[in-house]
Order: sequence, then structure tokens, then C-alpha cells
Amino acid sequence: MVRANCRERFTAADFDFVVRTLGRSQPDHVSLVDLLSDAETRDSVLDHPRLVDAILSNAGHLSISSQFYFYVLARHVLRQAGINDRKLCDYVASLLETFSRINGMQSPHLADERGRQYISDMLIALTKATPEQAFLLRAHVGNYSLFISGIFHENTQRRSLRGGPDMKFYEQIGRTNYQMVASHATARRCELNDVYEELADRFRDVRLALNQLSEQLLNLDDTLSPSLFL
Repeated sequence: MVRANCRERFTAADFDFVVRTLGRSQPDHVSLVDLLSDAETRDSVLDHPRLVDAILSNAGHLSISSQFYFYVLARHVLRQAGINDRKLCDYVASLLETFSRINGMQSPHLADERGRQYISDMLIALTKATPEQAFLLRAHVGNYSLFISGIFHENTQRRSLRGGPDMKFYEQIGRTNYQMVASHATARRCELNDVYEELADRFRDVRLALNQLSEQLLNLDDTLSPSLFL
């Protein structure tokens, strides 16, 4: 299950990267360490555009965690799209970090299977699911729809010309399933109901921001092929 927890999982190497990137002198380094120790000021520091520039200019030579990498880049494009909710940005970053691994994209109903998966299979699996399984499946359908239409949008558009699902399909499926899980008790218990509600309301805005991320900033591992999931 994807959680909004990238910021909770930053490493010492991540904070060292921040200090080295933003600090110009030893006094600056000391001040940054103090700022990073406070959660509220830490969030402001992480919004500094110089971090994005440093990540992009050193791609392939960074000693930062994947959760830091995805949070900084996702936060950047979502803010550009007028989406400023840090919790939502954290969730989207966690989604990207999870789905950047092939096994992270696997649907809950395919726990013991491998190979290509389809939205239709997930929706069929819902007919036999318990309420708790249905929550996990619907959350996954929303996440999967957002990832595929956001990161692999060009591939999705090409396939739609040959009869595959188009962007409107993924947007509708994604919005609908996010809206349905938003009212689930598990969403409230995990404090994700507000995230799901905003994703349902702003699915297209988030999707377009991820299109920009995919086209301009993101460097996914070559082993993550869209053909495995579409």
C-alpha cells in the first residue's frame, strides 16, 4: 500500500546532499543543519530550486535515496501546476518511488503471479474481493491509472490509436476509484482520505504535471518498460 511517507524516510545522505548543495560556507552549513532538524522549516528548505538543478546536473552520480529523488522532482512539477499540498506531493512521490520498481506495480490480486497486468483484470478481481481487498485493489487501480497516464503517456496515446485505452479512460477510472476509496474506513485510519479526495478532484492536473516530469526531468531505470504494463 502506497503511503505519503517519502519525507519520513529521508536518509543522512539526503540531508548531507541538501547541506552541500545549499551551503556556501561553514556557517551556512551549521544553519542548514539547524533548519533541517525542524519539520516545518525542513519542508521550506526542500522547496529550494537549487536542489532540482543539482539533481538534474548530477544524474547518475548521486548518493541520494530514491524517495528523496522522487520527492524533490515531484514537488517541483506539482508546484508548477499550482498543487501545493505537501502531503499530496509526498503521496505522489511515494507512488513514483514504489512503481519505479516492477514488483511495486503489481496488483494485490496478482501477488503470486507474474507478467502483464490489465485494468480489466483488476476490475474483475473486485467482484470476488472482501471489503479490505477491495480497498487495496481500488487504491491500486487509481495509482496504476495515474502512473501509466502520467509517466507513460506517450506510449498510452500510441496504443490508444490501435484500440487500447485512451487518456480519458485512465482519467475516469483513476478518479472514480480514488473517490471510492476516499470514504473507506482504512483511508481514514491511514489518514489518506484527504489525499484520495484531492487526487479524485485533480486527477488530470496531477497527470499533466507527471507528463512534464516524464518528458523533462525523470530518469527511470531502463528495465522499467511500459510494454510490461499496458
